[in-house]
Amino acid sequence: MTDRPRLHQTTGPAATRILGFGSHQPDRVVTNDDLSQLMDTNDQWIRERVGIIERRFGEKDETLVDYAVAAGAAALADAGVEPSEVDTVIVPNCTMPSQIPNAAGQIAARIGVPEPGAFDLNAACAGFCYGLGLASDLVRAGSARKVLVIGSEKLTDSIDPTDRANAIIFADGAGAAVVGAADEPAIGPVVWGSAGDLAGLIYMRDHRYIYQEGQSVFRWATTQIAPIALRALEAAGLEPADVDVLVPHQANLRIVESIAKKLRAKGAREDLVVADDIRYSGNTSSASIPMALDHMRKAGTVHPGDVVLAVGFGAGLSYAGQVFVLP
Repeated sequence: MTDRPRLHQTTGPAATRILGFGSHQPDRVVTNDDLSQLMDTNDQWIRERVGIIERRFGEKDETLVDYAVAAGAAALADAGVEPSEVDTVIVPNCTMPSQIPNAAGQIAARIGVPEPGAFDLNAACAGFCYGLGLASDLVRAGSARKVLVIGSEKLTDSIDPTDRANAIIFADGAGAAVVGAADEPAIGPVVWGSAGDLAGLIYMRDHRYIYQEGQSVFRWATTQIAPIALRALEAAGLEPADVDVLVPHQANLRIVESIAKKLRAKGAREDLVVADDIRYSGNTSSASIPMALDHMRKAGTVHPGDVVLAVGFGAGLSYAGQVFVLP
C-alpha cells in the first residue's frame, strides 16, 4: 500500500496592515434645497432627521465601476503600490445593476491589475469591514500578498424620488484601501454577524428601489451596534480609551452620535475623533467608511499611527467591525 500524497498548506505573515487609502465622488453636489425642489422636504427637516447638508449624485452614464477605478487607483498611489503587485481585488457593493459580470474583474482590468483573484461581496453597508477582514485573513493565510478592497456604490440608480424618507439619504461614491503584510499587527480581527430575522427592515421594493423601515432600523442601530464595536475592541486586546478615531458607517448622524456616546460611557476619551462625513457625502453604503477616513486624512483631522475603530451595519441585517492603525 503506497502512502497517500500530502497536501501543502500555505502560510503567510503573522501580521497585516493597511498600506493606503483612496476615494472618489462624482462632481455633482446636491443640496437639501435642491431636493426641496423635487419633493416635499426642506433643509431644516433633513438636517434634523439625518444630519445631511449635501451629497453627491452621479450622472446617468456613470457607474460604480467608474468610481471604484478612480478610488482604487488613488489608494494604490497613496500606498506606493504598483497595480502589478496586487493579486486580489475585493469589491464590496450592493448596487451593481446586474449580477454577471461582477464589478471586481472589470475594475481590476481598468486599473491595470494583471489576472488577480477578483470578486464582489454584498454585505451592504457592512461591506467594507467584511472586505477588510477577508483581505487581512487572505494575506495572513498566504493566499494573497497585496489586496485591494474597494467599496463602491451608485445608490441613486435605486432611489425612488417620491420616497422622501429614503431619497434624502443615499448618494454615490467609492472608498478603497490596500492591505499587505506588516511586521506587527495593525489590523485586528473582524467581529461580524447578522440578524437575518430582521432582513425585511431593508429591502428592494418592486425589485427596483431601496426601502427601509427607518424607525426600526434606527432603534436597532442605536442599541445593537455599540456592543459590536466593544466586541471588536476586546478581540483586538484594546480598551475604549485606546481608540483615537471612531468611524461608524455613515448612515445617519444621530446614529453616529449615539454610538459615540455609548462608547464614551464605556471609557472612550472625550477627545475621540468621530467621523461625520455623512454631513457632506450622504449615505454611500459600503463606500462610507473608507471614504470618510480618506477625507479625514486629507483634512488633517486624523494622523498616521492613530488607532481606528470602524463598525459597519446595514441591510441583511449585517454588521462587522474591527480595529486598525492608520497608515
